[in-house]
Amino acid sequence: MAEVTLTFNDGAIELMKGFAAKRGISLSEYVKQAALDRLEDDEDIRDADAAYAEYLKNPVTISHEQLKQELGLL
Repeated sequence: MAEVTLTFNDGAIELMKGFAAKRGISLSEYVKQAALDRLEDDEDIRDADAAYAEYLKNPVTISHEQLKQELGLL
């Protein structure tokens, strides 16, 4: 496991400490979770951009009802 050192201003540290305390976790765990959440968000954005680019190649859509029928939900 690697270790990373980050520098924040005092106001940001106090704000993060408050959020961490409300969740019952350490500041370190709060920052780790925030970083991992951001990575997941970035992956979701990348996937959405790729899906949109694919849609632009063939912009065919179906209705909600058609989708439910295809999925056997009707």
